[in-house]
Amino acid sequence: MGTARDLSRAKRFRSAIARSKPACHICGGPINWQAHYLDPKAFVIDHVIPLNKGGADELDNIKAAHRECNSKKRARLVAPIIRRSGSLG
Repeated sequence: MGTARDLSRAKRFRSAIARSKPACHICGGPINWQAHYLDPKAFVIDHVIPLNKGGADELDNIKAAHRECNSKKRARLVAPIIRRSGSLG
């Protein structure tokens, strides 16, 4: 069983990222900030380096993503989606 995560910390990270309303870091598309949390285009946070791959649960390892893109990426280092810019950066 994994280590319990600090949900108040996750909430602070979500708020910090949402203030600037960035695009999805996986596909580059705009995020629907008013969407229901289960909507595929809704905002979720993504650990760029997944926790199970040694990534830190720190703000510098967390980016905004669509629920759908994050779901496809899962716990991989690279998503099976190519950003519109042509890279995953």
